[in-house]
Amino acid sequence: MRYNFDEEIDRRNSGAVKTDLLGVMWQRRDLLPLWVADMDFRTPQPVLSAIKKRCEHEILGYSLPNRQWKSSIIKWQKTQHDWSVEANQISFVPGVVPALALAVNCFSDKGDKIMVQTPVYHPFFDVVEKHGRTLVQNPLLFEDGQFRVDFDKFAEQIKDCSMLLFCSPHNPGGRVWDAETIRRVAEICKENNVVVVVDEIHADLTLPGFCHKPFASVSSAAKDICVTLCSPSKTFNMPALSNAYVIVQNDLLRKEMFDFIEKFSLHYGNVFAFEATVAAYTECEEWRRQMLAYVNGNIDFVCDFIEKNVHGIKPVRPQASFLVFLDCRGLGIPHEQIVRLFVDGAGLALNSGTDFGENGAGFMRLNVATPRAVLQKALESLKLAVEKL
Repeated sequence: MRYNFDEEIDRRNSGAVKTDLLGVMWQRRDLLPLWVADMDFRTPQPVLSAIKKRCEHEILGYSLPNRQWKSSIIKWQKTQHDWSVEANQISFVPGVVPALALAVNCFSDKGDKIMVQTPVYHPFFDVVEKHGRTLVQNPLLFEDGQFRVDFDKFAEQIKDCSMLLFCSPHNPGGRVWDAETIRRVAEICKENNVVVVVDEIHADLTLPGFCHKPFASVSSAAKDICVTLCSPSKTFNMPALSNAYVIVQNDLLRKEMFDFIEKFSLHYGNVFAFEATVAAYTECEEWRRQMLAYVNGNIDFVCDFIEKNVHGIKPVRPQASFLVFLDCRGLGIPHEQIVRLFVDGAGLALNSGTDFGENGAGFMRLNVATPRAVLQKALESLKLAVEKL
């Protein structure tokens, strides 16, 4: 079956954050929304069919997890990432961000220092600061068009921390961390008794030529200190189901984390999340392959168009995900003016780079998981706006 990713679907007035919060975020509703990190593609039909089939029973009473839920996760992790996981090492959590907050409260005390590596997904800041912990920002180095870890600074800053929130693949920028980088991070953290909580929600969106390595799989040190957060929601476009899972292979960490999850009765999950996960992991691989090919084509289109037509902006080509970080520093204008250029000049709603930390200044994040015709319209508008500078 060939899937049609060129289909333009009107998401307005459907409760979609991407469209229906434009007025709140930018005080105008006429912007082309290319910000929130979900796709403008239809959720795969097997996922929708699984939800509809469950509804045919017509009683939505208290429900146990689908019997295939854990087995589908185990098979997926082994097949896709060569990572061997056991059933007792998996627990349901209602989303990766809630799980980050749970982990922060489970493994740290108020006032503790927790490290994030900036620029990084903005909820990382929230789950630290809103829970009374002290945020430590470890800036990534941006060299040759990609981010990398500054290990000298990392090793010094981590000494006073109790936890590291690690994003793999990294968002924004789409960096797929190689096994050696992960191994070094793990060794330094273990030496300093630091728990590493890893957000791997973009793992299944790795693009051609790159291979994601689960943090816990690279060494015994990594396995001993790691709490891994995963979800099919980003890959199969179903974040509204609040559907994720945590994998912990160290016995002591697992008991502590799973007991904490159960304390809030969050491990029960919801029936649609279980059905959707099984359908995604057992019936949607062809959809995923075609979607990634289309997204990769969109990335090619963006990079080629900007290189030829938009001077002063350089896309950071992602190694994973459908999010392209645009380096706009070549425009030679302050960050606030860059934002206004996109909004007022081009009529586009993107994420400001400073949402991800101070070292995101000069960057904008573009979501390319949308029909190519929409991207072309956006880039043509951007081209005209830049020409007027």
